Amino acid sequence: MMYPYLQVAAGAAIGAVCRFAVYRAVPLQWGSYGVATLLVNVAGSFVMGVLAALLALRLGNAWAPFLMTGILGGFTTFSAFSLDVLSMWERGQALAASLYILGSVTLSLLAVVAGLALGRGLWA
Repeated sequence: MMYPYLQVAAGAAIGAVCRFAVYRAVPLQWGSYGVATLLVNVAGSFVMGVLAALLALRLGNAWAPFLMTGILGGFTTFSAFSLDVLSMWERGQALAASLYILGSVTLSLLAVVAGLALGRGLWA
């Protein structure tokens, strides 16, 4: 097992590259950059739920720094979410910013619940 800081660093590099790939894959016609961040946050929350169940029920926490803090920490980014909201707000798109906040938080919470349920069903 790698030293935990190296696990986080290696995982974060992988997660960041994956996040970048999502941003590059989202067509510009879908709207502002908020769409890619929303996709990343929802997908990351779902995977977080699945991994939390897998680690808790089967693998233990030895891989948590690499998988959860590293890969998912590099992949999901609420700092980008905050910047998206602020940018929308500054452009006078208060309704869009409000809907984006509500959608991001609600869908991410539902995704982590679904991921935990799936993980518990697979590994319990």
